Amino acid sequence: MNVIGKVTVLPQLPDSIARLSELAYNLYWSWTPHAQALYQELDYGIWERFQHNPVRTLLEVPQSRLKEVAADPEYLKRYAQVMADFDAYMGKKDTWAARNVPDMKPVAYFSMEYAYHESLPIYSGGLGVLAGDHCKSASDLGIPFTAVGMLFHQGYFTQLFDKDGWQNETYDELDLTTLPITPALTQSGEEARVSVVIGNRTVHSRIWNLNVGRIRVLLLDTNVPQNSPEDRKLTARLYGGNQELRVQQYVLLGVAGIRALRLLGIPGDVYHMNEGHAALLGLERTREYVEAGLDFRTAVETVASSTLFTTHTPVPAGNDAFAYDLMDRYIGSWPAQLAASRDDLYALAEHEQMWDGHPVPTFSMTVFALNMSRAANGVSELHGEVSRDMWKFLYPGAETEEVPIGHVTNGAHNLTFTSQAMRDLLGTVLPADWTERLEDEAMWQAVENLTDAQLSDVQLVMKRDMITFVRGRMREQKVRNGASAADVAATDTLLSENALTIGFARRFATYKRATLLFRDRERLSRIVNHPDRPVQFVFAGKAHPADNPGKAFIQEIYKVSQEPEFRGKIVILENYDMHVARHLVQGVDIWLNNPRRPLEASGTSGMKASFNGSPNFSVLDGWWREGYDSTNGWPIGEEREYADLNVQDDADAYSLYHILENDIVPRYYGQDTGDASWAHTVRRAIETCSPRFSMQRQVIDYVQKYYVPIAARGAQLAASDSARAREIASWKGWVRQQWPYTTLSAQATLPATSQPGQTVPVTATVNPAGINLNELRVEAVLNRAGQLTHVPLTSRGDGTFSADVPLNESGLYSVGVRMLPVVDGLSNDLEARLIKWA
Repeated sequence: MNVIGKVTVLPQLPDSIARLSELAYNLYWSWTPHAQALYQELDYGIWERFQHNPVRTLLEVPQSRLKEVAADPEYLKRYAQVMADFDAYMGKKDTWAARNVPDMKPVAYFSMEYAYHESLPIYSGGLGVLAGDHCKSASDLGIPFTAVGMLFHQGYFTQLFDKDGWQNETYDELDLTTLPITPALTQSGEEARVSVVIGNRTVHSRIWNLNVGRIRVLLLDTNVPQNSPEDRKLTARLYGGNQELRVQQYVLLGVAGIRALRLLGIPGDVYHMNEGHAALLGLERTREYVEAGLDFRTAVETVASSTLFTTHTPVPAGNDAFAYDLMDRYIGSWPAQLAASRDDLYALAEHEQMWDGHPVPTFSMTVFALNMSRAANGVSELHGEVSRDMWKFLYPGAETEEVPIGHVTNGAHNLTFTSQAMRDLLGTVLPADWTERLEDEAMWQAVENLTDAQLSDVQLVMKRDMITFVRGRMREQKVRNGASAADVAATDTLLSENALTIGFARRFATYKRATLLFRDRERLSRIVNHPDRPVQFVFAGKAHPADNPGKAFIQEIYKVSQEPEFRGKIVILENYDMHVARHLVQGVDIWLNNPRRPLEASGTSGMKASFNGSPNFSVLDGWWREGYDSTNGWPIGEEREYADLNVQDDADAYSLYHILENDIVPRYYGQDTGDASWAHTVRRAIETCSPRFSMQRQVIDYVQKYYVPIAARGAQLAASDSARAREIASWKGWVRQQWPYTTLSAQATLPATSQPGQTVPVTATVNPAGINLNELRVEAVLNRAGQLTHVPLTSRGDGTFSADVPLNESGLYSVGVRMLPVVDGLSNDLEARLIKWA
């Protein structure tokens, strides 16, 4: 037909169930299975067909069915309980934040992608899941928090395998009227719009409002009539297009995102950039201060003092960097707006890289983010170490461990990924308020009171549900690809509920080594086809549309799954999303992860499996390096790095097979009791991982380590028209100007050998070149087996410094002397990034 327009007819809900519409527009339902069941019961087919979307379900269900359930006493009873729980959640005053940080300042959180639920596909993978979970726990904890992102009309992509197992991508336009979003309104009641100049065009954005429990998310949308067709596509696809599109999207997220907050009167005392995509918010915030009368450098100090940057990428190639001429096209007008030179602005992002064999200065989003913040963190302990080493060139003369990049280990939102069956079981031994105390490690010890039979019964229910899901998905795929009737029928026998089942699901980046399992096919065949102790595997994951090596991994697994000895025992599912992820983490017996250490920044899928009692079998990288305790799962390989990647792959594959055959399989199929039983490992997985890797713990860490201190320091530097920020900016300018003219010499009387507890005299002579001696820290630095000790030298007031430096332990010491400029109000001792060694 020739469509001339569309109209959405909203359902008329009977009074007795009228609040189903209200609930549908708050993603509280996304982590509340009992709430989802209310919509599923209206029409299971509609619920499944439209990705479990309550809004769309209400639109599609016939009025007669609504009237039917409105008169059903059992349905009304469940409805009343869900709404009572919802009201209690939304109205709760005694939240964690109210008890622990009652005066906490508001946080504005920026991320390119968010994964809240499969019905809102504006995410690609782990970064989005992390951001979505962060929002959910911010709501649970009751912290003042607003998230900002983009509404991608075509999402990431739908993944379909052809008959040869090659990944194909399709993009479907979302119908916004069927999503749980509403137009954001200004105080005058008008639909909120902001604009930003990108290059030589003014791009307009509509702002959508998304409610996630108690918090609010703002989503930017350029698909509005005021924009050109090309600009309407800026929010079409996540991570689609070339570098030019990405730069424009980053301007939109950062600049328009700040303007959206301002237009809607939403305060922010702390600004949290989740990855470098959001770094350009620093442009707009600096412009605001310059427009208010501050000079550029004072404005930068003021902005940076209230900004946190979280980096997720442990490899240099994964950090966006753009040529200067490309940035000129899209932010060329910004130096003038900031009352700065192009050189001054670009210096904040400069990262010299080898392009085509030549050193080229590039505009690095990560370097800009680091320079526009005064706090930064990686997402696991090991990733913090990797990040400090990766970015230490920004701090010339500093040792790697001194680089001011900390870490907050990622978590996952327990209630989103823990099955209702497991939640019900946990509720029999945990306190009534356990869902509000997820980070309480002592509380989780009650899991020891669950019997072996209770655990195995619940896990069998979850496993059967997963197998039913896998068979249905595989049947759909076979039918779509024109498989024979026999092949379609064979999907009914895929997998066995009695076999040890191992899951592997994630983004198919090559460093994640999805095919490591197949390094020795003969040995794998013996493991899979053991007559008494069979093992089966379920895979899922997407490769980036431009990542052909990643797609080749998918195809290799698919082809192996079609070989006679593996058919029905190795399965790879298409279109990995949150729905698939929930089924797998809830239904498998073991979660497998084998990235090439140390390239896994954190990972979170294994955490979710452990919440459901599925132990991890993983390389000691990312979160598992901290999570593994020898009782709650198994390691793959050694805690080391390799110079030869083939040697590393061989070693890790051997470890994988050996532990699987000799430790995991015997324990799973064995009849041992106590600490040697499978149930013991399951209990340990639940009780150790659930609190330590809950998103609740993660957000509390952010509050205590970063949000509260950053808010305090930001307020201090911004007070009195940024007086302290102005002083620091001026001081940095003076010190950097004089630093080349300073000198430092030192002497240490070091005996050939010494006894623990003895001291050695160290002296230094400084030419401060006009810098106040009180603003120079001169210190001896002792390096013993990689551990640094700093001993301040005392100023005598005439340019000489001295101290008796203690040698407290036995060992070989290296002794050095350095000076660095410090002044009250700095975020860390290396903030000036000036170090001079004698």
